[in-house]
Amino acid sequence: MNSPFEDLTKFQINKLYDLLGVHIYKFSKSQEILPTIKNGNIIGIILEGSAQIKNIEYNGNEIIIENLETNSVFGTNISLTNNENYEIIAKENTQVVVIDYEKLINPNNLNHNYFNIFLKNLFDITNEKIKEKNERIRVLEKKQIRDKLLEYFEIEYKKSYLKRIYLPCSLKDLADYMGVNRSAMFRELKHLKEDHLIEVKGNRITLLYK
Repeated sequence: MNSPFEDLTKFQINKLYDLLGVHIYKFSKSQEILPTIKNGNIIGIILEGSAQIKNIEYNGNEIIIENLETNSVFGTNISLTNNENYEIIAKENTQVVVIDYEKLINPNNLNHNYFNIFLKNLFDITNEKIKEKNERIRVLEKKQIRDKLLEYFEIEYKKSYLKRIYLPCSLKDLADYMGVNRSAMFRELKHLKEDHLIEVKGNRITLLYK
């Protein structure tokens, strides 16, 4: 993923921070990230580390809404983080830049070239997020777990056209991402292996049908 600060010097990034009045926070593994952001309109950027946006259902089940890696952008409107059932949890020691949305959209910011570069980077990343959400919808639309898995593998395959796919998450997280029972998904993976369609080793999936 490209950085929101692509093509900016360290000096320009510091100027940008001053212009937008950013706040930088550090979180430990498993710590909830900024529960107060549900009450404000913000843009967040993962500077270091990683996190997950989860939907906690009434029965306690967790559904992964989004995986956030270094350079990921999230926000009240982008990721619907104001939803009362959503949590943002650090997966490891994580550093986050937080920008007030109102300061971001100040028209005077456009007078600064470094801000325009930053804004373009944000648009590019947001477009990529929309693409990823559409990909997930394609997976979720499938009714059978087997079909969900094969659709997910096809999407990942077409990103590089390599038969070996390295999952960006654990198999447990993959089940949560698909919104399916973990045990049922592991059984289906076993069936796919028995049918000689895939090989599984850790987070590496080899597609034998390609």
